[in-house]
Amino acid sequence: MSSNIVSFPLPLNATTKKTALSQFPSAIASPHHSADALPRHSLSPRVHIPPHIYKHPAAVLLELCTSAQELNQILPLVIKHGLCGEHLFQTKLVSLFCSYGRLNEAARVFERIEHKVDAFYHTMLKGYVNHSSLDAAFSFFCRMRHDCVAPVVYNFAYLLKLCGDNSDLKRGKEIHGQLVVSGLSWNLFAMTGVVNLYGKCREIDDAYRMFERMPERDLVSWNTIVSGYAQNGVARVALELVSKMFEEGHRPDSITIVSSLPAAADVGSLPIGKAIHGYSIRAGFEGLVNVSTALVDMYSKCKDVRTARMIFDGMNRRSVVSWNSMMDGYVESGDPEEALVIFQRMMDGGVQPTNVTVMQALHACADSGNLELGIYVHRLVNELKLGSDVSVMNSLISMYSKCKRVDLASDVFAKLKNKTLVSWNAMILGYAQNGCVNEALNSFCQMQSQNIKPDSFTMVSVIPALAELSIPRQAKWIHGLVIRRFLDKNVFVMTALVDMYAKCGAIHTARRLFDMMNARHVITWNSMIDGYGVHGHGRAAVKLLMDMQKGDVKPNHITFLCVLSACSHSGLVDEGMQFFNSMKKDYSLEPAMDHYGAAVDLLGRAGRLHDAWDFIKKMPVEPEISVYGAMLGACKIHKSVDYAEKAAEKLFELNPEEGGYHVLLANIYASTSMWKKLAEVRGMMQKKGLQKTPGCSLVELRNEVHSFYSGSTEHPQSRKIYAFLAKLVGNIKAAGYVPETNSIHDVEDHVKEQLLNTHSEKLAIAFGLLKQPGAQRSTSGRT
Repeated sequence: MSSNIVSFPLPLNATTKKTALSQFPSAIASPHHSADALPRHSLSPRVHIPPHIYKHPAAVLLELCTSAQELNQILPLVIKHGLCGEHLFQTKLVSLFCSYGRLNEAARVFERIEHKVDAFYHTMLKGYVNHSSLDAAFSFFCRMRHDCVAPVVYNFAYLLKLCGDNSDLKRGKEIHGQLVVSGLSWNLFAMTGVVNLYGKCREIDDAYRMFERMPERDLVSWNTIVSGYAQNGVARVALELVSKMFEEGHRPDSITIVSSLPAAADVGSLPIGKAIHGYSIRAGFEGLVNVSTALVDMYSKCKDVRTARMIFDGMNRRSVVSWNSMMDGYVESGDPEEALVIFQRMMDGGVQPTNVTVMQALHACADSGNLELGIYVHRLVNELKLGSDVSVMNSLISMYSKCKRVDLASDVFAKLKNKTLVSWNAMILGYAQNGCVNEALNSFCQMQSQNIKPDSFTMVSVIPALAELSIPRQAKWIHGLVIRRFLDKNVFVMTALVDMYAKCGAIHTARRLFDMMNARHVITWNSMIDGYGVHGHGRAAVKLLMDMQKGDVKPNHITFLCVLSACSHSGLVDEGMQFFNSMKKDYSLEPAMDHYGAAVDLLGRAGRLHDAWDFIKKMPVEPEISVYGAMLGACKIHKSVDYAEKAAEKLFELNPEEGGYHVLLANIYASTSMWKKLAEVRGMMQKKGLQKTPGCSLVELRNEVHSFYSGSTEHPQSRKIYAFLAKLVGNIKAAGYVPETNSIHDVEDHVKEQLLNTHSEKLAIAFGLLKQPGAQRSTSGRT
């Protein structure tokens, strides 16, 4: 075997290195410190590496080494034969240790080398870039420069990529400056790295300027700038650059396809996506996993999930990203059940899930209400040791909240160490969605006490909770906070405020806010129309919808549901039915079951029970519980036993889970003194184990909310409240009040009155009056 001649530079001593390192950070930022200004290595005498070193079994084994485990087995052989000081072994050990991310061992070998050639530095720097932090890589680069090692183009490329991946624009610019003063600004490879840096640091305009200055551009350069625009949300420009790339004679490769497909998805252009798909087939790229995965993602985001699934099923090989993309497609298209089917297939196939997989599965569980599978995914989170991943834990909080287990969501939140704003938002929203108003407000106050500033999502979560309390003073407080946080221009926050004021009874304040908004979402219009309807201002709701129809924002299903309800409560039957018919005729909106129920309620409340029943019989779809329930409610108002029994018969065939409808029928029988049939209904309820959800009334006093349930004695001042309520009832009866007791039978008259007097609303009002100054004195005399 022929000998190999290598050169070694003379080293700097340890003191010189330490001094240089302490001074270099200020030097690297200055373009005046060029590579040419630094002292160069003086070459050491050439040394001869004996042939027996190359032929040694340990050298051969190192050459064939493919894993860290194999390296551990070879090391004792190297040490036993005293080969650690040989240049060949030092080179291989530094390279292998760096490749396997064992930088401490690589550094120990590196530091013991007396005469270090530049290649050692380049290998170490690559190791730090690939397997350590940006700080460590940057520090070694400083060490390298002050050890008089001139960087090569690949050093800059590695560091630029690392800065881009870490979005560290400041250090990236420093490396860019060093690249320029090193005379490499003409280098295609280096400048492509610069373009990538600025693109990943969201400085896409600077990225394009660097791209334009390149004296020549290859396919990699074009792919980099296309990807940069696509990743920065400028999808149309990315697609235009693909066309320009064609014009300059570059044929897109698979990387171009993978970069441009997300751009087509972002602009929602299925024709462009199909054109790219066609090109990928002609170019022979469709069989590549990354291209097929990008196609699945594109078709899903362009609302063509069927084609996405066809491509997915046709893939011979799938990566975990492929599975994640298909799951995401189903979740976003509103089919969480099929997303969970894909998840189960993936797990059965032995594919190792990632944090993204887990979050997609949790999202699907939340949307489908599949608590059982959600608990399984939670166990999977623990098995994968993802408990420290805040995004995953936030998804768990949301899943449990949407599955009506806010207690489990609260447990996850309490154990989460590094809570982010998103964590707080998820927990506050979870409480609000589950009716835990006090807990939502307490969490909001606790978040602020920890100096975590609320954002628009926080406000949109907490404002509806305040709306449930219907306390004007609290409404004004949160409104002031919105203004102080400069969120009063956010359309969703302002919409939440409009809805809140409407629910707090301040309908005129809600309208003033509505009129002040520069831009309005369809939800804004819906909230204001609904507010008018709840307050009995049906004509105002109708006029507002007509104003909406003149503008750019088109009404949706919820809009018509709100206006139908408004017309129902104001007796505007003809107007309401016109709007119902207009849904499909003028807006191509197919009425949902709730719309049919609202139309029945509209006719029934107006006493047109025959028309309401006829409407039900002519429905193009099978009526559900809400439709028959609306009919039954109308029969209660007008005491129509015949239609009530017809509606109830159909209703009970659908097996409602709550006993409210049975109670409603029982009250109809009671109002017409049909006690035998009333007893039959109660017997049916008892047999099925049905109960009516008790009503709850809230009253706020001195920043504290008090809850009351019918007949409840849990309040600490119950004795005083009931005594005070008895005095109030006595006074109003003396003024001519006669309680309506027809709905109660089988008990004495005084017991009937007692049951009526323990209603939750009466208890709440009595407590509120009791706490007013002079309340005791005012009830002692006549009212």
